[in-house]
Amino acid sequence: MMEAIQVHQVIAKEGQVTVTGLPFKTGQAVDVIVLPRRVTTIKRTRLTVRQLRQSGLIGLWKNHDNIIDSAVYARQLREQVQQRGHINYDFSG
Repeated sequence: MMEAIQVHQVIAKEGQVTVTGLPFKTGQAVDVIVLPRRVTTIKRTRLTVRQLRQSGLIGLWKNHDNIIDSAVYARQLREQVQQRGHINYDFSG
């Protein structure tokens, strides 16, 4: 059974791509398939303060016994999303 390894790279020099850190031994034959990535754009909807207050998002986690510190929990969720790699999220505002 053949296992695929997906590596995301950016073309740094016209027509060339360098891939390092592959789990193969020197001299081992491999097949390389290069596909262009589609760029996904996420349109952000900005809420007014009134809309945010009415949305139910504020205080969403306050009654969860398993979440001790909601700010720490939210930060961990953001980090998990950012590590997925397929979409770059910008939470800086």
